Amino acid sequence: MTIPALNQTPVFSSSPAPLEPHARLREVAQELEEAFLSEMLKHAGFDEARESFGGGIGEEQMTSLLRNEHAHALSARGGIGLSEQIFQSLLRREGGGQ
Repeated sequence: MTIPALNQTPVFSSSPAPLEPHARLREVAQELEEAFLSEMLKHAGFDEARESFGGGIGEEQMTSLLRNEHAHALSARGGIGLSEQIFQSLLRREGGGQ
């Protein structure tokens, strides 16, 4: 195992360097899509308690976290295309789009 020098980038970086000039806008767009998907899952009844063998108070407290992770996974795999539309809109607003 090699130890990186102090002036090198850490092996486990919390935020990778942006690969494109508008990486932050794309990240914000994806976060908005995740929030939208999470709300849609909530209204679709994804977090409703089951009648039998329910998890009690623990299940109720953790359901929103599970719903948010499902929304994140959906968005990370392409989502519903909303993040791209939001990104293009933010890009136009910033003045860098078509």
